[in-house]
Amino acid sequence: MGKSTSIRVAIIGAGPRGTSALERLLAHAAAQTGPVSLHIDVVDPYPAGPGHVWQPGQSRLYLMNTQSFYPTVIPEDPRLAPPLAGATFDRWRAQQQLDPLPFLTPDELAELKALGSRDFPSRALYGRYLRCTVADLLEQLPDGVTVVFHETEALSARAAADGGTAFDVGLAGGASLAADSVVLALGHIPSKLNIEQRELKASATQLGLRYFPPAVPADVDWSTIPAGEPVLVRGMGLNFFDVMGQLTEGRGGKFVDAGPRLEYQPSGREPLIVAASRRGTPYRAKAALDGYYPSSVTLRYLTEATLRRFETAGIRPGFDHDLWPLLHRDTLWAYYSTLVRSQPGAVPDQAAFLDDLDEALRPHAHSSTNWEDAVESVLAVHVGPRHRLDLLGLASPLSGRSFASRAELDAAVVDYLLDDARRSALGEQDPVKMAIGALHHGRAVLKTAVADGGITDESWVAGLRGWFESFVEGLASGPPALRSEQLAALARAGVVSFVGPDPRFSVDRRAGRFTAVSPWVGSPPLTATTMVEALAPGNRVAVNDSPLLQQLLADGMVRPRLMMSAEGAPVQATGLDVMPHPYRPVAANGSVSEGLYVLGLQLSSSQWGTAIAAEAIQPGGPFYASGQRTLRDADEIAQAVLGY
Repeated sequence: MGKSTSIRVAIIGAGPRGTSALERLLAHAAAQTGPVSLHIDVVDPYPAGPGHVWQPGQSRLYLMNTQSFYPTVIPEDPRLAPPLAGATFDRWRAQQQLDPLPFLTPDELAELKALGSRDFPSRALYGRYLRCTVADLLEQLPDGVTVVFHETEALSARAAADGGTAFDVGLAGGASLAADSVVLALGHIPSKLNIEQRELKASATQLGLRYFPPAVPADVDWSTIPAGEPVLVRGMGLNFFDVMGQLTEGRGGKFVDAGPRLEYQPSGREPLIVAASRRGTPYRAKAALDGYYPSSVTLRYLTEATLRRFETAGIRPGFDHDLWPLLHRDTLWAYYSTLVRSQPGAVPDQAAFLDDLDEALRPHAHSSTNWEDAVESVLAVHVGPRHRLDLLGLASPLSGRSFASRAELDAAVVDYLLDDARRSALGEQDPVKMAIGALHHGRAVLKTAVADGGITDESWVAGLRGWFESFVEGLASGPPALRSEQLAALARAGVVSFVGPDPRFSVDRRAGRFTAVSPWVGSPPLTATTMVEALAPGNRVAVNDSPLLQQLLADGMVRPRLMMSAEGAPVQATGLDVMPHPYRPVAANGSVSEGLYVLGLQLSSSQWGTAIAAEAIQPGGPFYASGQRTLRDADEIAQAVLGY
């Protein structure tokens, strides 16, 4: 350690990212050969480990979006300092099944008893894992290291007036902490409402309506939504299924396996859920796989070796021009090679087709045409229209359709849900799910490709964030297939109905109701006295509602990142402007804020996909460099804090 005889560090945020920072500091302190003097203050209103989102006491109907084998806060990279304690979530789960901790609740024991490696755990149980991990770490504190937890909010972090330490961290209630370094592991921060949301909220207040803005689902009192009345729910991503569960099973309803399909038995306390999204449908469900990535899909074009070739050639790739064409090829190969394998009758001359497709997909210059035209020529010869892949159309299954009535729309959405669940059950035998599987593989490679200015600003703004992010999220980040089957059952039971694509929301002030209408559905507008935004808070630093982040911005210690569009206009990005590595914020005057570090969601303008948990290494499965990137970020911060 080289910074001082005694080092003080404040970690602001005690969720998974803050836990990773704590774990790495302890690991490196333990690895020191000489005496250690390190004091760590951890500041968060919520208990350390789970932080805000993963509290163990929340409803067990809130499920994680990844299976048990996926998440970890303990690194498995042998190049990093070895951890003092802890394990991946899956190893912790297996250990609790063999020898459960005495303080686990009956609900936790019941979930663990039935939970397999491929099952989706509750967020509550993952929160218990995080709390246990922190407890295990504290039992292994190296000599000379002290840790103090402050269950309060950090309101400010300013340069220390006395010059003895670098920062004074102001806490709610008036106390302050002295620190040589501050780690911002803020996680999900509240955001200010946009103009439309503010207007809806103001109208609700004036008219006596109920408006639920974007929020962490466990923070919402769902019991205030009346039974038997319609409730407009905007958004059919992952938060939608949280809302759906609370308003159905959470009110005593039951799903029953009725032979070929799931049925819902209402309790009578449900509202009528009226669901809306831009596509008109929810995210596609995950396929049933043995691992996080389908084993039958191997990327051939968008590979980490390809990224190294770009780097060696001095090429800074563009997303639409260089990266997406490679992933597009991988997706087409995954689809059609699976089609040949799983449906032999779909392609008469399989060997010739795959040879011709392989040649057409090769990323070389075709003399008089581009590769997409070459692929179309091959498909025209070998594959009938019924078996062709409409890749972009997968994300918008209702595109190009109109509906004479709401009943017709609801029936179409149910058909989509059941077809998607059927495909998920086929797993590696379904061509569509394997095309999505290639996108999923490719997303892991893209996280490495685009990080830290790996692509041009205009590519980031117009390509990666402009269209690809929402496209791939809707296909590859969906819920378990069971959720699709449940939603279909709820629609058949009359508990859920749908608005339709491209919905428009407003307030009918004369009637005193919210309204929603789709231009593609020939029915009167839907109305309700309750509206729910089934969306996560925006996590845009420029419109945050965090006192600490607002102070840092106001004092010029941090700034949002600006990116240049293709037209040369500055575009304010979602995250902080930072200097790697480790990530330190850039101040308003362009200097680097030494001793201040950023970890997690506020890196969203330098990294892509930082919201997801670190990926545990799966034996026999592919592992991408991006899988444990956040743990390496925490490791770099720990080394910098300790002075080496």
